[in-house]
Amino acid sequence: MFWLRLIKLGQIISDPFLVSALMKGVAAGTEHRLVLQGFNFDFIVDVGANRGQFALISRKVFPRAKIHSFEPLEEPAHIFKRIFSNDPNVTLHACALGREKKTAAIHVTKDDDSSSMLPIMETQSNMFPGATEKETRQVTVLPLSQALGDISIPPASLLKIDVQGFELDVLQGCEDILDKFSYLYIECSFIELYEGQALAHQIIAWLEQRNFILSGIHNLYYKKNGRAIQGDFLFSQKNN
Repeated sequence: MFWLRLIKLGQIISDPFLVSALMKGVAAGTEHRLVLQGFNFDFIVDVGANRGQFALISRKVFPRAKIHSFEPLEEPAHIFKRIFSNDPNVTLHACALGREKKTAAIHVTKDDDSSSMLPIMETQSNMFPGATEKETRQVTVLPLSQALGDISIPPASLLKIDVQGFELDVLQGCEDILDKFSYLYIECSFIELYEGQALAHQIIAWLEQRNFILSGIHNLYYKKNGRAIQGDFLFSQKNN
C-alpha cells in the first residue's frame, strides 16, 4: 500500500495540472489512467465523485469530454467545486443516485470517501480505520435519468460507479438509459463490507442479462493473507 501511494505521488508531481489540484486537497486517481487511455470518451458520468479524484484523471486523459459528477456530501463537494470552478465542461450534481427518488440516510465515515448509503460493517472499518462511521445525514437520491434531465448521452460514453457497496442500487436506477453507455467502470467487492451490498459475481450476472460483459479487472486490493477484497471492473456492451 505504501509503495502504491509513493508511485501515485510520483505520477502526480510530474504533472503541473495534477499538482495544482493536489495543492487544493485532491490527489488525482492516477491508478485509472492506464484503463482510460485506451478509449476516446466524449461523455463521462462519475457517480461517487468525492473530491474529484476520478474527474481529474478523466479530464487529463479526455480534455474535451463533458463530465457529470455526483456527490451528495457537502464537504468533498465544496473541494470539487474549487478544483473545477473554471471548467465549463464539468458539472457537479449534489445528490446520490439510486433506484427511486427519495430522501435517505447516508452513513458518513471519518474519511468521507468511505461513506455509503448502506450501513458499514466491522469488516470494512477493521481493514480501513478511516471507514469508521461518525454520523448519518439525510441526502437526496435520484435515478440517473431524472438527475440528468434533458441532457443527451452521446455514443462514446462511460458510466463510472464508486459508491461503497451501493453499486447495484445505482445500476438499477440507471436501467432505463444503461444502453446509452458503451462502457461501465465499477468498483466491486468480493466480500461484504457494507450491509446488504451486492458482490462482484451478482453485479456481473445482473449486467450480463442487460447486454454488458466483463472485459477487465483492475486495481485489485488484497488482504495481508492474499485474499482479493475489491477491484475496478470494466464492462462493455456485447456489440462493442
